[in-house]
Order: sequence, then C-alpha cells, then structure tokens
Amino acid sequence: MTGSVERPVMTDLRIVVDGDELAATWTGANPVTAEAIADALPLEGDAARWGDELYFRTDVDVPAEDARAEVPVGSIAYWPQGNAVCLFWGPTPASHGEEPRAASPVNVVAELDDVGPLSRIEGGATVRIERG
Repeated sequence: MTGSVERPVMTDLRIVVDGDELAATWTGANPVTAEAIADALPLEGDAARWGDELYFRTDVDVPAEDARAEVPVGSIAYWPQGNAVCLFWGPTPASHGEEPRAASPVNVVAELDDVGPLSRIEGGATVRIERG
C-alpha cells in the first residue's frame, strides 16, 4: 500500500417498513453522507408520508453533498435541511410528472431493490434501517 487508508467495506442495507423487509444497496455516491449514516445504524423512526415518499428525522447531521431535488425511483436519501432519511418510490407534491422530487435537495446514498411493498402504505409508517 502506498499510504492510503483502507476503509471497511459497507454492506448492503435491510429496510423494515411496518414489518415489510426490503433490501437496499449503497450507491457509492455522497460518501461523507453514506459514512455518517452507516456509522449511525441502526436508524429507526416514525416516518411521515409526503406523496410517494417516507421520511423520518435522525441525529445524523451532515451538509449537502452533491444534493439534488429530483431522484430516481427507489432512492434512499438524506435531507440536510430536515436532518431526515427519505425513501422515494414515486411522485411527491413537488414532482412535475411521475419522477420522485424532494421538497429541497437531498443526498442520495442507497437504492431500494424493490419499491413494490411501499405502494401499499396508506399513511405514515415505522421505518428501521440496519446493516444487511
């Protein structure tokens, strides 16, 4: 090695939403945010629903990092403005069409393998994020 620091490999994530287990994969984007979330795992909260987005507040506190409002379906992101973790699976009140769009820019860190179970949620939900 030439002086580089070897970091532990981040494992995939397990997301539990009102008893439904979902798998997610780190995207490799926004490494400062991803590391802060990984260090804080497990994270759990009572999530509010905003369109096809669930979000819950956390103690994680990181600034915007390549943040954007429009995100891919299945994104797991950190919302710096609200210190919250968000799961996106469809349009929100801020969307211009069918794309997921956050209220303000978010740092995308992971992607859900399957968003199907989220479409059954009728209101808020308890969300737990842990190592896979």
